[in-house]
Amino acid sequence: MARSLVSVLALLTGLFIGSGSASAFCGFYVAKADTKLFNKASEVVIVRHDNKTVITMANDFKGDVKEFAMVVPVPTILEKEQIHIGDPAVLKHLADYSAPRLVEYFDENPCMRYELRERKMDAMKSMAPASVAQEHAKAFGVTIEAQYTVGEYDILILSAKESSGLETWLIENGYRIPKGASSVLHSYLKQGIKFFVAKVNLGEQAKLGLTHLRPLQIAFESPKFMLPIRLGTVNADGAQELFIYFLTKQGRVETTNYRTVRLPQAQEIPLYVKDNFGDFYRDLFMQQVKRESERGVFLEYAWDMNWCDPCAANPLSAQELRGLGVFWQENSGTSGKGMAQNVYLTRLHVRYDGTHFPEDLLFQETADRGNFQARYILRHPWIGTDECPAATVYRQQLRERHEREAQTLATLTGWSISDIRKSMNISALPAIDEKKWYDRLWDH
Repeated sequence: MARSLVSVLALLTGLFIGSGSASAFCGFYVAKADTKLFNKASEVVIVRHDNKTVITMANDFKGDVKEFAMVVPVPTILEKEQIHIGDPAVLKHLADYSAPRLVEYFDENPCMRYELRERKMDAMKSMAPASVAQEHAKAFGVTIEAQYTVGEYDILILSAKESSGLETWLIENGYRIPKGASSVLHSYLKQGIKFFVAKVNLGEQAKLGLTHLRPLQIAFESPKFMLPIRLGTVNADGAQELFIYFLTKQGRVETTNYRTVRLPQAQEIPLYVKDNFGDFYRDLFMQQVKRESERGVFLEYAWDMNWCDPCAANPLSAQELRGLGVFWQENSGTSGKGMAQNVYLTRLHVRYDGTHFPEDLLFQETADRGNFQARYILRHPWIGTDECPAATVYRQQLRERHEREAQTLATLTGWSISDIRKSMNISALPAIDEKKWYDRLWDH
């Protein structure tokens, strides 16, 4: 029986194995753009420190498993203990955690004064990430007494000084509060009652859906930091998608022989994209590929594995990271379910073929531990009826903001600006220089 060979597993041709041994976020997360948006998508996790490397490879093979074969050509014989089977759920968790994401903000009442809270938020920028959530809550008189993850739920136990602060905090953190809830909350607060608050943990929930064959994992030692891709283009019928997740100790990873491009991020787009985020991101990525003449390697995520803001899924546990080969955590003293220590994640996405990528991918680890994520923003307008000078100015500027959102969406995706305006139910504003707007967007 003829067997289908999986190209990503042939990426290892050309690896030379050495002789050694083996700002705080105020909105809330809405959706992610995962690897399923793209056809012919392969995923590789590379754990790298010094010259030691562990590579976990997965693929999107669909069909009868009897016709599936894994082929891993290497220049020397690997010992049996250097070859392992990875956990597809862990790789999916890593993909979910680092996926491009859509988030929501809600405009505040422009007539209200927030000077005191703004000063507190400025002070929070220098705090450790773990304390930011507590301090953000305290700005509203809310205390997070305890927090747990139970099954697929994230649980918070809250107390509060007054109902309006609690109500505002809940709304800003993505909880839907019915009208008239303030008086009910107040009655409970008078009795000294705490609040049990639960959200579905999307990362834990995502683990229930496994779509890939189990990944193959190998460990070796080599001074070369590279990923051969040329063999994968020999029999390919068109361009292929490759997602590479690097877990390193020092900082962000970048390519050295191709241009590493940061995707546009933190752009505000129209609200209706919420129902079309997958199409939005896929077309955005296509525009980026064209912009780089189909030779770019794109940075989608770079973050310390200890935390995320906002989280598309929970950070991986120390046990999961060890399963991917993060060998320097073995003696860290961290329990199996604890947080990661000294692990930095870089996610690169490349669409490649033999014409535009004639060379294998070469990498280097940098000392940059700055945070980056492909994050796109929905900003809901304030629709209150309060009247004040600030509210008048706000309403006058709102139409201009909607036009900017339309222009941004058209530039990012290549979609028709007239169709976008129609979907937003707005008309064109005069004096919008689209070329200047385009240039400003990419320089952001």
